[in-house]
Amino acid sequence: MAKVVTLAHYYTHPEIQQMADKVGDSLELSLYAKECGADVIVFAGVRFMAETAKILNPGAKVILPDSGSTCSLVTQTDVTALKKWREEHPDYVHVSYINSSAEHKALSDWICTSRNVDDLIASIYAEGKKVIFSPDRNMGAYLNFQYGYDMPLWSAVCEVHDKFNQAALDEAFAAVTTAKYLIAHPESPLPVLQQADYVGSTSGMLNWIKTFDKEPDAAIFVATEDGILYNMHQARPDLNIQQAPIYAGCQCNSCPYMKMNTIAAVERAQRGEGGIEIDYLTPELMEAARLPIERMLDFSKRYYQ
Repeated sequence: MAKVVTLAHYYTHPEIQQMADKVGDSLELSLYAKECGADVIVFAGVRFMAETAKILNPGAKVILPDSGSTCSLVTQTDVTALKKWREEHPDYVHVSYINSSAEHKALSDWICTSRNVDDLIASIYAEGKKVIFSPDRNMGAYLNFQYGYDMPLWSAVCEVHDKFNQAALDEAFAAVTTAKYLIAHPESPLPVLQQADYVGSTSGMLNWIKTFDKEPDAAIFVATEDGILYNMHQARPDLNIQQAPIYAGCQCNSCPYMKMNTIAAVERAQRGEGGIEIDYLTPELMEAARLPIERMLDFSKRYYQ
């Protein structure tokens, strides 16, 4: 009997996470996809995640429940223009965020996630090399600001995180009479990240919440997609956790692509009756994209274990 494994990102609906064998962020799911030994992987996430699972498991059947679940960082990146941009920086190491297409990854020297990007790029600079960073402009701008790098940046953004803004945060903070904290994902704009008490990956923010031991009545604002708030409230129901506002106090920032993973769509994919199979990547493309991903996974195993 075929081994079917369902993976779900933190940004999917809570009921989808409850259907999964593994819930995690991009790095956790990449590692699990490589090691789970599945015959069939149902990936409740977005297309680039399912492509990554296929690249790491070329013998597995990988199914994305909804063919429309893409990512603005992918759709805003023209691969032909990216190739030319890379050729304009021949002496640079090209580090690409995992939120990118298979074709994008194949043009990269390293892949990173929001959890390992700081350490990975620091290690490259420690070797005396220079870096170009793609596709997330906000993440790259934060790294340049935080560490004094001068990395040339590609210009694409996550349409969800890019909506967070300093003016809305200032208004929300002014209305709070208790202690207040902001934690933020590095895909957010630089003015938001400069205000944050913690900047990190989805899992990093969840761990920050789990270990929070300061004022029990503090208001904790979270600048990322709203799916992770379910996990945060499950971990710490005693805390006042709320999504950071995006405009006029609106706390309503969801990824429309992640939310395409409905119960019905995931169930159909698990039965092999729906979704889209990731069967369109050529062996040559998968091999070219696999090398920078494997390089990142090997780095993460050495650094974090």
